[in-house]
Amino acid sequence: MRVALLLGGVSAERDVSVASAAQVMSALRALGHRVDAFDIAKGRLSPADAERVMRAKVAPAPPDPVRPPTAAVAPRLVEELLGVDVVFLALHGGAGEDGVVQAILDSAGLPYTGSGHLASAMAMDKDIAKRLLCTSGIPTPEWVLLRPDTDLDDIPFDGPVIVKPNAQGSSIGLTLVKGREDLSDAVQAARMRDADVLVERFVPGREFVVGVLDGTPLAVGEIRTEGREIFDYEAKYQVGGAEEIFPADIPAAMDEELRALAVRAHQSLRLGAYSRVDFRMDENGGIWCLEANTLPGMTATSLFPQSAQAAGIAFPELCERICRLAARS
Repeated sequence: MRVALLLGGVSAERDVSVASAAQVMSALRALGHRVDAFDIAKGRLSPADAERVMRAKVAPAPPDPVRPPTAAVAPRLVEELLGVDVVFLALHGGAGEDGVVQAILDSAGLPYTGSGHLASAMAMDKDIAKRLLCTSGIPTPEWVLLRPDTDLDDIPFDGPVIVKPNAQGSSIGLTLVKGREDLSDAVQAARMRDADVLVERFVPGREFVVGVLDGTPLAVGEIRTEGREIFDYEAKYQVGGAEEIFPADIPAAMDEELRALAVRAHQSLRLGAYSRVDFRMDENGGIWCLEANTLPGMTATSLFPQSAQAAGIAFPELCERICRLAARS
């Protein structure tokens, strides 16, 4: 199979994208597939450039929120992709996960991994996604969407709350706010990433994730963040930032409920071949869906591959199955 691996771009999650791409490329090549690397903002990478990019590590903090100097998608990208069997989207955030690239690939008739352009856009927009979850009867923490002209004095505050950009991933720009006096600074930090900001009731308790592959729930995992109240960027991508337990040590009934809710969330957002759904469990055992990730991290130790591994699917097999599902659709 000839695979075009899309990575990088100008998103704040570029480092995460490159880390995913490096391991996906290695896994697919080991299975005998031809894999060529493309940076969506630059186009095809030479073998030397691809090797150099793939050696990069995830930075200890996300890049500063500055306006990117280049276009989000290289003008000749589609022309360079013609003839491949499948496009593997090792992209996160920005134009990679919000439906823009998906719409371009749809217009060219190119098969790609992940969800379609509409589902990608809906899942990336946290306000829309939460509205769809509510419509499907899936519990999600109460929230308020702040537009650029929203007066913060008009917002009822019953903290603690999570403040985050409405369309961003990897917990970038996210802040746990416990007092109204800190709300303005948190909103300002989030607005550096997105004009629209979500203020969401914080659910103290335990955090769980569930992968969904081809309509089937994978293993439930629990995220434990010693010394931290939230699973933030540093906890996600730095060594020792969090303990990730797969499968989660929970009663069978709880496991079944989380897996069923993950599939319902996946379906309510009309997602494609795979996703990762994130949950919090409150102190009374209530389960709350936070969001669904249409292009979850794809390093061998990322949460979605760990969910698959605990369900008996090794990383190379997972990458190949994702490709075949995309080529089949």
